[in-house]
Amino acid sequence: MFKSGDVVSSMSWDPILDKGRHHRARLGFILMSTDLASEADFFDMAPEGVAVHFTRLKTEDHTTNETLSRHIEHLADAASRIQPDLKPDVVSYSCTSGSIVIGEDRVMSEIRKGAPWAQPMCLVQGVLDALNELQVKRLVVGTPYLDEINTAEAEYLLGKGFEVLNVQGLNLSTGTEMGQVTPDFWKTFAITIDLPDADAVFLSCGGIRALEVAEEIEQTIGKPVITSNQAQFWSCLRRAGITDELKGFGQIFFRPGEALLPQVR
Repeated sequence: MFKSGDVVSSMSWDPILDKGRHHRARLGFILMSTDLASEADFFDMAPEGVAVHFTRLKTEDHTTNETLSRHIEHLADAASRIQPDLKPDVVSYSCTSGSIVIGEDRVMSEIRKGAPWAQPMCLVQGVLDALNELQVKRLVVGTPYLDEINTAEAEYLLGKGFEVLNVQGLNLSTGTEMGQVTPDFWKTFAITIDLPDADAVFLSCGGIRALEVAEEIEQTIGKPVITSNQAQFWSCLRRAGITDELKGFGQIFFRPGEALLPQVR
């Protein structure tokens, strides 16, 4: 029995160690401080044995091209804080519009500075990966953003070779509002803005609750639906060598993503 003033002296133990609960892969995500959706989405999608780790950028709850551009200032520091001793396979900046405004190359360069052991990623790269995997050429885009951001996104997608048949935004300015739009609204919105000639509908923004209804929308409109978190997570999994087919999150998860898989040396 331990009494006040005693000194603890443990016996000699030989603990048994394994590779831990998350032995298959570790994915790290840099979220906005205003994001209300991503953590739940990624935990819902995570296969057995795959870890998801998070850190957050301090961001203003007012989303414009100007405020998005300032995310770059703290990306390297944020990347360095995601389980550095366990060295995640992939670290991704989880903001669609921020990725576009800042640019993928600058984002990935900053992530490399903070987490040189990880493959750097950003959300819009995951979207491009998913659209290319599905051989999408013509798309409809729905967002919660202000039209200044919608314009930048449309120009970005045109520059990547896509035909943007329609872009509709909700003109919300805060991340909090974006995260409070209901999944049922996103379903109705996507079905309403879809066009017969579109190959896919893209619901853009990591902070919205569109993943929950992506498969329902697909069943209604008969074509792929890409959401930001879905596409990013699929791409990160494939880049980490995880090829599981996941049910309930849209048809992209039944695609192998062979071009993204780690090369065997």
